[in-house]
Amino acid sequence: MIRTIKYFKNHRTLYFAIGSTLAMFLYVKFILVPFSRCFTLDVGSNSLGLSFYYTIDMVQNFFESRTLGQLLCYSQFLQIWDTIFAFVYTLMYASWIMYFFKNNRLFLIIPILAMIADWAENYVESLMLETYLNSSSISETLVSLGSGINSFKWSLSILTYLIIIVGIMSTLKILLTKPKLH
Repeated sequence: MIRTIKYFKNHRTLYFAIGSTLAMFLYVKFILVPFSRCFTLDVGSNSLGLSFYYTIDMVQNFFESRTLGQLLCYSQFLQIWDTIFAFVYTLMYASWIMYFFKNNRLFLIIPILAMIADWAENYVESLMLETYLNSSSISETLVSLGSGINSFKWSLSILTYLIIIVGIMSTLKILLTKPKLH
């Protein structure tokens, strides 16, 4: 029994990483996708934040191709469900980084900054949408700011993926070169 407790205690970061990954996939499947259906179109972009950058024409087209109800739904989605999603994926990435790089927690700043950038981008998108709904126009300054934050978020996300891939490769190398016990 004590051996089992020690085993789980020594591997709790791995179990937390696996659990947070499962939570992220469940969140996407049962919350993010269903709550995004109210503004999803069959053709075209369904989220400004999924592109690496966006232009004023892209934003204008995105807003003009949706009804008022869809735009209000998108606003609520940005403020609630996408904000929670950023926290959930950051928790997952951070737990994997903690597992792979036990002694180097400095890497955790990258997914945390990506989450903050995601939140900032959602806020700017909400401002763009509010401006559009009030005046049927979109501020080029807000579009540039939102696009810049979005590009920064994606750059940090790519860096996060690279860190995790390096962690996976290092762990595999250790496991594959470890002397076998007879």
